[in-house]
Amino acid sequence: MTDNVNQVFPSAYMSINEATRKLGFTMASDVLTCSLLRTLAASKPGGKFLELGTGTGLSSSWILDGLDNEATLTSIDNDPAAQGVARSHLGNDSRLQLVCMDGGDWVEANRDKRYDYVFADTWHGKYLMLDDVLAMLKKGGLYIVDDMLPQPNWPAGHDEKVERLVDRLEHRDDLVITKQGWATGIVVAVKK
Repeated sequence: MTDNVNQVFPSAYMSINEATRKLGFTMASDVLTCSLLRTLAASKPGGKFLELGTGTGLSSSWILDGLDNEATLTSIDNDPAAQGVARSHLGNDSRLQLVCMDGGDWVEANRDKRYDYVFADTWHGKYLMLDDVLAMLKKGGLYIVDDMLPQPNWPAGHDEKVERLVDRLEHRDDLVITKQGWATGIVVAVKK
């Protein structure tokens, strides 16, 4: 067995990847993480999905590829240029709602919403407002974070934030978690 993704990539992935490169966006999720996101998305037919940190939409394309026709994905980002790539390549998908605003402001305004799946790929929902975002997760819902292993784009001291996050997740009694030293380092949690 290898880490090669030998399945068909989402139809928009290559064009989004090229636009991401041209934009100079360096914080996109890696293909192994994206493959896992698609697989886990397929486990929630008709589900409500939340992605905090659209970026250019690379991970969004994989999540959408795992969704059935009744499921929906809301994806939040505060960078209009990056999210514009996602909008131009994925914006015609009726299952997708792209919201360009500050993640903290969005969480604050949407505390009453509940989701079957949350991919937290930005500060809000990961290092900020963790409890608020986990409260938005339905029982049996998936909470997924990546970049838990050292990355070249980490600022000084970021490793301590990662350690604190993992410790907080491990000590919650409402989550069952698995830490994976694979891809960029992933934690998958299920709400009890």
